[in-house]
Amino acid sequence: MPSLYNKQSGDLLGTVSDDDVQVLIDELEEEGMHDVDYFVNAETVDILEKAGASTPLVQMLRKAIGVGNGIEIRWEK
Repeated sequence: MPSLYNKQSGDLLGTVSDDDVQVLIDELEEEGMHDVDYFVNAETVDILEKAGASTPLVQMLRKAIGVGNGIEIRWEK
């Protein structure tokens, strides 16, 4: 299963499904063909949720963002 990390700290946020990775790829802007990192904030999580992201992914991202303005995340297999 793919793992999701806080890009700045390197902390593991958790594992996600391949379907959730596909939602990230489909819904978020990529800077290049092999881009695996994204900036997410509360509004982004709302978009992902509406696009079909799983409840565990949505909860993981909301917890990681907390009361901040957003975070950079990255995923890897």
